[in-house]
Amino acid sequence: MPKPSATPHRTVSHRTAPRSTAQRSTTQRSTAPHSTAQRSTAPVRSGRHHRRSLAALTVLATLAVGCSALHPRDPAPGAARSSAPAAPPADAQAAPADAQAAPAAQAVQAAQAARQALAAMPAARPQAAAGQEANGRLAAAEQALARQQALAAAQRWGLAALPLRAPAPPAGKPELADGPGVERTPGLPPVVRRVPTTDKVIFLTVDDGAEKDPRFAAMAAELGVPMTVFLSDYLARSDYGYFRGLQSHGVGIDNHTLTHPDLRRLDAAALQREICGQQDRLQQETGTRPRLFRPPYGEYTEAALRTAASCGITAFPLWTEEAFPDHLEWRYADQVFHPGDIVLTHFRAPSADWKGTMPDMLRRVVDAATAQGFAIARLEDYL
Repeated sequence: MPKPSATPHRTVSHRTAPRSTAQRSTTQRSTAPHSTAQRSTAPVRSGRHHRRSLAALTVLATLAVGCSALHPRDPAPGAARSSAPAAPPADAQAAPADAQAAPAAQAVQAAQAARQALAAMPAARPQAAAGQEANGRLAAAEQALARQQALAAAQRWGLAALPLRAPAPPAGKPELADGPGVERTPGLPPVVRRVPTTDKVIFLTVDDGAEKDPRFAAMAAELGVPMTVFLSDYLARSDYGYFRGLQSHGVGIDNHTLTHPDLRRLDAAALQREICGQQDRLQQETGTRPRLFRPPYGEYTEAALRTAASCGITAFPLWTEEAFPDHLEWRYADQVFHPGDIVLTHFRAPSADWKGTMPDMLRRVVDAATAQGFAIARLEDYL
């Protein structure tokens, strides 16, 4: 359908030069005696502190090795980016598989070793500065590792730059009042073309469900791109497992009718079957009852709004841009993204009017958003 390493902590020894027998006896006579338990505690605590510090240093050294292994190669100056959409770059394909896998494997092993070393450390007392410092350094090292992994994924899928991360979801969802980008009929679900937000985010939505490209699923998961899919049963039912796989990575699954009809041509019974029937089907297949509904062709009636509301739909998201593998179509003359824009695209295989693959399309959307300073957010977090 048309229209979606800081300096390591130094352990300071608390031991002092041994005292003479006379000194020890004088001290014992001049001070109140300590119990056996009190005398034995200090060496134990000092030993634990020393072991914690050594473990922290081990953690940091291990993570340093892992992070350094993940620095991606800089592309040759002036080299053109390959347009091959779904596969990693050609030079990566030519390299032996073991050579490609080694840095990532080393990084994963380093992170696992670091976490195990930290878990083996005795629990730090709230007042133990050394333990707090080690925890802080570990968190910083893990953030650096995550960034290196993201850079490696962006390079592997041929992105022009590291995608921007969306801000945390709003504490409260935006009010969908009648106005620019939102149409409201009292008592019925709002029709939303642009989400009212000042966050520099856009929303990627994918319709129908015909093409089930595993490379697209892998690319979206590795890059952590949020999206919402609107499924029509007659196209999705050959492999709902594919969409459950997307769902396991945070993709929202919503309603696009059973058979993709023009809702303006349907009577009440047919509307009930198409909209509410797909609600039931998606709940059965995914375990979740959708809240969002996209009408086929972007066409709807008040009767369709009323029917959708009766089976749990709370909003009708439409779109402001449409994405293809080789270009973007803009609704507005300025041909740029605006906060809250909803991008429509489809599950399609290469064809005369779809000049590329699903990974091509995703790369185009992500690169365009990044170049304009936008992040891709999850539509269900705002509607």
